[in-house]
Amino acid sequence: MTKPAVLITGASTGIGATYADRFARRGHDLVLVARDEARLQALASRLQSETGVAVDVVKVDLTSPDQLSLVETRLRDDDRIGILVNNAGAGLGGSFVDQSTDAIDQLIALNTTSVARLASAVAPRLTKRGEGAIINIGSVVGLAPEFGMTIYGATKAFVLFLSQGLAAELGPRGVFVQAVLPAATRTELWARAGADEASLPPMMDVGEMVDAALAGFDAREGVTIPSLHDADLWAAFQNARGAMLPGFGETRAAARYAA
Repeated sequence: MTKPAVLITGASTGIGATYADRFARRGHDLVLVARDEARLQALASRLQSETGVAVDVVKVDLTSPDQLSLVETRLRDDDRIGILVNNAGAGLGGSFVDQSTDAIDQLIALNTTSVARLASAVAPRLTKRGEGAIINIGSVVGLAPEFGMTIYGATKAFVLFLSQGLAAELGPRGVFVQAVLPAATRTELWARAGADEASLPPMMDVGEMVDAALAGFDAREGVTIPSLHDADLWAAFQNARGAMLPGFGETRAAARYAA
């Protein structure tokens, strides 16, 4: 059978480029999306030479509505694409009070709006066909407000919720949705966010992270946390969350709030 093509955002470097390498070596044609056309072309040429797959390059800025719509159209119309990797994302340095409103808006546009819109563009076609996959790259920061990365973490919490909600809706219709929550991974994101690379702690190698994420993908694991060694902790977290659900339907306030 012909393997589906994979569209990967943020594909010019780091996690996205590594996903491109791994899927190419699995025999999938690729559509690589990013702003850096020179890097995209270099990656495409290398992967075509080494693996023989077809690679298309799409240079866009996903924070631009007009350019984002070009990728949405491709996802709606290109029947070859059966897997979307929503990887494009950025960080934001400084504390909340030091971050400009415009910078916050830009980060939200990339980390949440583009993720939701691209999933929305491809999901109807995949559900109609009854197969396909959406991989959304989140972060463990979305589970940890203690880390002090408020806006970035909030966008990644959105990615997790979106992924779990889509899994519940699309899974019964044949579409697999995976959220990948990396911990600190050595990529260019840190320097772009203004971090002093010399002061950064040890981080996971990007190849190891993506390989773990793809192992989770192959196992049809809805949420993959590559750095979490004790999987029972995530199960306990999910069980605790599920135990609260009946309480959300109560029509009277809890006794502790009584005057």
